[in-house]
Amino acid sequence: MPVPWFLLSLALGRSPVVLSLERLVGPQDATHCSPGLSCRLWDSDILCLPGDIVPAPGPVLAPTHLQTELVLRCQKETDCDLCLRVAVHLAVHGHWEEPEDEEKFGGAADSGVEEPRNASLQAQVVLSFQAYPTARCVLLEVQVPAALVQFGQSVGSVVYDCFEAALGSEVRIWSYTQPRYEKELNHTQQLPALPWLNVSADGDNVHLVLNVSEEQHFGLSLYWNQVQGPPKPRWHKNLTGPQIITLNHTDLVPCLCIQVWPLEPDSVRTNICPFREDPRAHQNLWQAARLRLLTLQSWLLDAPCSLPAEAALCWRAPGGDPCQPLVPPLSWENVTVDKVLEFPLLKGHPNLCVQVNSSEKLQLQECLWADSLGPLKDDVLLLETRGPQDNRSLCALEPSGCTSLPSKASTRAARLGEYLLQDLQSGQCLQLWDDDLGALWACPMDKYIHKRWALVWLACLLFAAALSLILLLKKDHAKGWLRLLKQDVRSGAAARGRAALLLYSADDSGFERLVGALASALCQLPLRVAVDLWSRRELSAQGPVAWFHAQRRQTLQEGGVVVLLFSPGAVALCSEWLQDGVSGPGAHGPHDAFRASLSCVLPDFLQGRAPGSYVGACFDRLLHPDAVPALFRTVPVFTLPSQLPDFLGALQQPRAPRSGRLQERAEQVSRALQPALDSYFHPPGTPAPGRGVGPGAGPGAGDGT
Repeated sequence: MPVPWFLLSLALGRSPVVLSLERLVGPQDATHCSPGLSCRLWDSDILCLPGDIVPAPGPVLAPTHLQTELVLRCQKETDCDLCLRVAVHLAVHGHWEEPEDEEKFGGAADSGVEEPRNASLQAQVVLSFQAYPTARCVLLEVQVPAALVQFGQSVGSVVYDCFEAALGSEVRIWSYTQPRYEKELNHTQQLPALPWLNVSADGDNVHLVLNVSEEQHFGLSLYWNQVQGPPKPRWHKNLTGPQIITLNHTDLVPCLCIQVWPLEPDSVRTNICPFREDPRAHQNLWQAARLRLLTLQSWLLDAPCSLPAEAALCWRAPGGDPCQPLVPPLSWENVTVDKVLEFPLLKGHPNLCVQVNSSEKLQLQECLWADSLGPLKDDVLLLETRGPQDNRSLCALEPSGCTSLPSKASTRAARLGEYLLQDLQSGQCLQLWDDDLGALWACPMDKYIHKRWALVWLACLLFAAALSLILLLKKDHAKGWLRLLKQDVRSGAAARGRAALLLYSADDSGFERLVGALASALCQLPLRVAVDLWSRRELSAQGPVAWFHAQRRQTLQEGGVVVLLFSPGAVALCSEWLQDGVSGPGAHGPHDAFRASLSCVLPDFLQGRAPGSYVGACFDRLLHPDAVPALFRTVPVFTLPSQLPDFLGALQQPRAPRSGRLQERAEQVSRALQPALDSYFHPPGTPAPGRGVGPGAGPGAGDGT
């Protein structure tokens, strides 16, 4: 990038040395060599592939020394780039092998052997440059006449003009021949920095000190430099020197760069990226990185800067065990920031998570499907491996490893191995992935846990029967025992939590993810939440109407509450029912329980049975409570998350005392709900408010006025 002349003067000094730098005219690269040698520069760059060292067939040319020099490449008198000239010094290495006949018969030379010794030498010399964020390799062809070929002696040098680099950058240079006969030469050149810019740290703050004269007016911009795509501006302001800009250390990321230019017509801007090697910046980058689920199979990594990373699926079982990578049978995939990636999944599962590694270290892990499919399930993952001639083997993934089925091991999966194989054969397991080499199956374990608890309950009933007989023998104490037993039953029911049926209209996939996040957050409280998102299999088997009637009857019989979550689509559907008494077929998806529920929800409201059993809610910024039809406002309608404490209070048992932890629980639900709200109202690709850096960050900060 062309550098303003006053910046070059500051960087290189105001002495006559600046004016003595050689100037190159024109944008083309060139090469020249020592007298007697001939050389040529290839027209295009080559791939930087040094290859392995191979034995030399005889005398060869080899680089022996690298010498650098700063020059200026200028388009106009004051429109110049700082450029690095490189001279490669060459020497003849190796020797001709003596023929066996000459050693055996005393040196009767054959004229055909002498010709190669008198021939000229040719070499292809590679120059490799690396200076963040660019890298390139050029190829120089050199020919040395036979008269200059002296074993072990220097034959001259070849000069390359030139490699452009930014002020303050570090340029690493390698040189070797192609093919490579010896270890490559390397050299590091530090280009002069701008003396008027200094970066200093003071606790949690970072200071950018700009030592510019008081009469100098300049523009300053902070931006995220992107490897792919245009830079993302963060802050911009016009200033008069000198200035001290203060940044919080949490704002630092490796791609945070500074752009400065004089406030003059047609001025050229200079860019500096001083934080690319800062450890705090790399730590902040991973803290700011987020994984976003777009569809069942597609997702992306959202981060301020590009970063080297690879991702794989893992299986997370309930109980706090580490997430187990599914590699193999799946493989690690390279990740590009803000690029949509896909996993070859057939179905989603709440226990499936994504792990992102960098430099063989786990940096990020998120269970992307948990919001839409509910909390973790007590399922076991079966890995099917297929071999030749239709041979296959199965193992169950457990914390101790993959247990073969059937097996005599003492693990849970081994004890239930025969039952799991029967479930797989009968189609009760969910297939998550499939290819020619194997498959992954998620098999539910709930029914086996229920069987185990059934035995426990049977033992408790027998104990209760024996206790009743004893109480009958002691009638005076019977009433006291029954009173205590009744209190225990009530406290047990309270500990289980109140049942809550969540009904909503499936307006779009984003709103469904928002509903899933709310349901998952409520499950962390003493509530038993039912929502159609988590019962797709039962909903498809029973039908929406039958499924809703069964859930509503069970919820109300247990003293639970039905939550109507209003959205623009739900309000439109309610208004349609109130006007016509019927909903148009096909207006919503096949799993929309809200549409099916209106046939019996409306009678409850019309006959006055809704208060105490129903609660309404809607999301801030999506719907105002006044938009809810008046019939449904006969029960409390809360806005979320602004009225979360009152909403959670309404979900408690009717006669339960107000808990002192209600505010704490509301804050817990709000924190769990906030990422889903941000994703819904600020989808990927749109800037979120309040994330600017530097003074004046925020809307309107980038106008430069």
